[in-house]
Amino acid sequence: MDDCVFCKIVRGELPSWKVWENEQAIAILDLDPITAYHTLVLPKSHYENIFEIPPDLLKEVIAATQQVCLLYREKLGIQNIHLLNNNGRQALQSVFHMHIHIIPVTQRVFPGPIQKHPELMSQYPEMLARLE
Repeated sequence: MDDCVFCKIVRGELPSWKVWENEQAIAILDLDPITAYHTLVLPKSHYENIFEIPPDLLKEVIAATQQVCLLYREKLGIQNIHLLNNNGRQALQSVFHMHIHIIPVTQRVFPGPIQKHPELMSQYPEMLARLE
């Protein structure tokens, strides 16, 4: 889609903080992170949500998600994560290109509203360097 922010990232028209990539999927750091290394894994092809994506491509996105999680465990020692996928406006989907959030958990988060920490973006260069 021409106006989809994730499609623009895939096409190289918008900058991103790329963590991982293969032919089918890409993983990027979230621009409005909840925790350090909050990552989005998305198919390179545009599908609005879980209801639209073909099963074979969904398998590739899930496999890519696992690869990033394994990378974080190996390089960073992250043992606890949330995986999140929102589908539809009422489910708080804000970018209508199917994606999975990887949200590392390093401390117990108590129930309540999710707090975002955009100040973490200033640490992205260092965070990516730790993954090399």
